[in-house]
Amino acid sequence: MEDAKKNALLRTLPSIDELLSRPSLAALLAPLPRPLSLAALRRAVEGARARLLRGEEAGFQDDDVRAALAELSKPNLRPVFNATGVVLHTNLGRAPLAARAAERVREIAVSYSNLEYDLDEGERGSRYAPVVGLLVELTGAEDAVVVNNNAAAVLLVLASLCAGREAIVSRGELVEIGGGFRIPEVMRQSGALLVEVGTTNRTRPGDYAAAIGPQTGLLVKVHRSNFAVVGFTEEATARELSSLGRERGVPLFEDLGSGCLVMMAAEGLTSEPTVKSAISAGADVVTFSGDKLLGGPQAGIIVGKKELLAKVRKHSLNRAVRVDKMTVAGLEATLELYRDGRLDELPVYRLLVQRPEELQRRAERLWEALAEKGVSTRVVATVSQVGGGAMPLAEPRSYACALGCRSPQALHELLRAGSPPVVARVAEEQLLLDVRCLTEDDVAPVAQAVAAATRDSSC
Repeated sequence: MEDAKKNALLRTLPSIDELLSRPSLAALLAPLPRPLSLAALRRAVEGARARLLRGEEAGFQDDDVRAALAELSKPNLRPVFNATGVVLHTNLGRAPLAARAAERVREIAVSYSNLEYDLDEGERGSRYAPVVGLLVELTGAEDAVVVNNNAAAVLLVLASLCAGREAIVSRGELVEIGGGFRIPEVMRQSGALLVEVGTTNRTRPGDYAAAIGPQTGLLVKVHRSNFAVVGFTEEATARELSSLGRERGVPLFEDLGSGCLVMMAAEGLTSEPTVKSAISAGADVVTFSGDKLLGGPQAGIIVGKKELLAKVRKHSLNRAVRVDKMTVAGLEATLELYRDGRLDELPVYRLLVQRPEELQRRAERLWEALAEKGVSTRVVATVSQVGGGAMPLAEPRSYACALGCRSPQALHELLRAGSPPVVARVAEEQLLLDVRCLTEDDVAPVAQAVAAATRDSSC
């Protein structure tokens, strides 16, 4: 489009005042709050201007306002269908809450609560008191503290127990997890002095023993939850380090990360140390996440010896990383399910222990639903992931519906733009809809979303 023509078309765009009084928009705008009307009109005019600048000749249309209102009505944070096969998908919110936990969160969110009020004594209480007893019972620890995520838990432990003193850790455990979270950097932020021992693949108890000195504050063990070292390897166990720590008067701090409370046995899964096993092995302080294998809300959980956690609780940083009432409510309800032996009500547990034949049947039902809508797919065997940095060597077998088309990426973009969005994965020039994280109730709406997207794509 010539510049002169483009400029002429740009000058035809209506002003906001003109649109506010346009008869054809009166019925649409009349019920709306004025701020919403203004936001929709501005978005609609900007959309028309963008089209003209791209060289398109379609100027402003009343339908632009309707489209703008539809976009503004969508919350930025909204549910999605997870067809990636990754159970603890960090970008998709990690662990979905159990229905019981979600309902408890709703109850507490819309009302006042005794978050920091002791109803028995009629005085101020601790905000994580509702979960301390459950955590002690489930882990075998003496006490517990809860903060807003596991990175905060690690930082708080180091700051309260080891600031200005040496923390001894194996070179093979100086891990980095998602978002650039690095153990050495967290140690520096806490004020602890990092002392590296051993090598990347081999660290023995004697390496720790040789490094202990008058300034040693903690022995630190970090579970390599998001990668594995295989081959010519050796590491000091928590039991060996706790024995050394007791002999030399140095506490052992273990960061387990993924927060496994029970062993999960299913085809393709690997073993993961439980929090109770770490406490039984002699760890004095253990930290782990609430929203990974535990299957609860985002939280950082600290359990261990009462005298050490008293220092953690009193540290000024504890207030900066404290949890809110919704987290406490969701975590308490989740822990109750563990206490009551109702593991099948935990979505993460249920999704991870599914049998391959069960997944195959669900994939076949999705295939049938897609075929009824004229979408050609085939059921293929695939491998899911645990995600969230847990069980890095696990290869849980799953099944997916595969769509082969000229542009699987373009189809995926259309699926992500749907309502609700479908997030899948693209591999080997095809789009895979892994059914591990889809429920039976998800099959029909996912098929509907895929059918709508294929109509608008080159598939």
